[in-house]
Amino acid sequence: MNRKTTTLFALMVVIALVLGACGSPTPADSGDTAPIVETVVVTVEVPAAAPAPLPVPPAGYGVTLATVLERGVLICGVNSQVPGFGYIGADGSFSGFDVDYCRALAAAIFGDSTKVEFRAVTAAERFTALQSGEIDVLSRNTTWSTVRDTELGGNFVHTTFYDGQGMMVPTSLGATTLADLEGGTICVQTGTTTELNLADVMAAEGISYTPAVFEDADSTFAAYAEGRCDAVTTDKSGLISRRTVLANPAEHVIMDVTMSKEPLGPMVRHGDDQWFDIAQWTVFALISAEEFGITSANVADAKAAPASPEVSRLLGNEGDLGLKLGLSNDWAYNIIAQVGNYAEVYNRNLGPDTPTYIPRGLNSLYTDGGLLYAPPFR
Repeated sequence: MNRKTTTLFALMVVIALVLGACGSPTPADSGDTAPIVETVVVTVEVPAAAPAPLPVPPAGYGVTLATVLERGVLICGVNSQVPGFGYIGADGSFSGFDVDYCRALAAAIFGDSTKVEFRAVTAAERFTALQSGEIDVLSRNTTWSTVRDTELGGNFVHTTFYDGQGMMVPTSLGATTLADLEGGTICVQTGTTTELNLADVMAAEGISYTPAVFEDADSTFAAYAEGRCDAVTTDKSGLISRRTVLANPAEHVIMDVTMSKEPLGPMVRHGDDQWFDIAQWTVFALISAEEFGITSANVADAKAAPASPEVSRLLGNEGDLGLKLGLSNDWAYNIIAQVGNYAEVYNRNLGPDTPTYIPRGLNSLYTDGGLLYAPPFR
């Protein structure tokens, strides 16, 4: 018998007793005087329903941010061999599109874009470095794929660069299609989606070839430059980047062929939703700033006189969007002021005034026919 049934039964018993007390008079009560009937009021208290329990954050929630704050520096895994994306200069400093994302994340967390330690990781070791906690975030021209998103214990945040795999050959070879590489040797880096895509595409096209596999980008392109293979394959952005450092860039051509989709972006570990949100919304802050026309040069003015309520929320004037992430409310302002918006990051590393110029194409805002689109800040 449940609580409701028990309460109802008790109420019925009380009512029955009351009715019994107020029934017909007994023989001793008979006479001309009418019986006095007393009304009995019974109050039955029904226990209030217990409040629903508050949701409990999953295990690991907030651990990464707490660790990074206590350490006082963000550790970011990057490339060191791809100009324009991740590269070490002669003075030992890191630069590149993916490197600047790390600086933006540090600005969001600390309010200081310099509080980041760059850790150069190869394609083969990058996922282990992330899984083991050696790095806090991986920002190294890494392609989002099913297996990487499930088996490797990581989460990809929003894509920062939409790419596709290509093929570069010496101009002297005269090759214009993949079929022209029949029976040839192709240089490719191991531990990458590039290696798998090459095998899939060539098998589908019925083209036989010999893969020459190397551990990292430097050795892959060194072998190509030495003529040890007829062609070299990687993401088109990587081909454009590496062609700039060949002895005679004009002697090499990138074929007009796209062998795959390569959505590239940062990656964080599974299990800490707060850290994932911070990494995710850092990307969205860069994109939204470009959409709203906010740059490192005018962000202070935009904060003083925001053009719209959403800009006001983005820059921390209204609401508590930063606090909801575990950050200060001026987190996005710090990103834009210290690193810039998406267009500034892109142009600084891949724009028309750089040796690694890549037209924006799909990496334009949705308003310009591209794929960049950020959810609303509200």
